Amino acid sequence: MSQDGIELESSLGYLLKEASSALRAAMEEVLRPLGMSVTHYSCLELLAQRPGLSNSELARGAFVTRQSMNVLLQALERDGYVSRPAAAPVGKALPAQLTPRGRRSLAKASAAVRFVEIRMLSGMSETERAGAFHLLHSMIESLNDRE
Repeated sequence: MSQDGIELESSLGYLLKEASSALRAAMEEVLRPLGMSVTHYSCLELLAQRPGLSNSELARGAFVTRQSMNVLLQALERDGYVSRPAAAPVGKALPAQLTPRGRRSLAKASAAVRFVEIRMLSGMSETERAGAFHLLHSMIESLNDRE
């Protein structure tokens, strides 16, 4: 029992972090044979769903720094997964697009990640899944509400 801190066994925040770490480890395990990291996969998935995102937008979506995303985008561009214009069409942003190679790679990675998610949710009923989804959204909204 902790006298000055949080009881880890009863801390929902700690449990969420533990679940997040377990999910990331499981994703890394299935993505590694495909030559990807979770951040690599997240970047490709974001670009598939929201083509033309800037480096900053991708960094926010993948939960990494702009510098880390810039390094990743340069590598993805060099390896033929994404393309970016030589000059910014507006402002400074160089919007990225998936290439055909990027789409093929993403399709394999998405299938692997979907398997992890199915495994993660396998012990839950459809009602429990919907409830968890609702509760997590509510927690996010509460933490993002700064009024």
